[in-house]
Amino acid sequence: MFNRTLSSFAILALLVLAACQSTETVDVVDEPTPDPGGWRLASGKLPTKAEFAALAATCEDKGGAIDSCLANLGLKRTQ
Repeated sequence: MFNRTLSSFAILALLVLAACQSTETVDVVDEPTPDPGGWRLASGKLPTKAEFAALAATCEDKGGAIDSCLANLGLKRTQ
């Protein structure tokens, strides 16, 4: 009897914890991520998608204007 009550309590506790789990999602839509084709590395080469994604993610983490951050990281905007 005690074992069954303990099992029922454990299952109930897990269900309560699962119901209380918060799902926090944050939509940050300050600026769209710039097009990687519009940027060049200091060497003049196009950055790879992975390079550009890493640099853009760094800029997004820092906050502020992405364009000026990318320029500070050594990328140049093509005209």
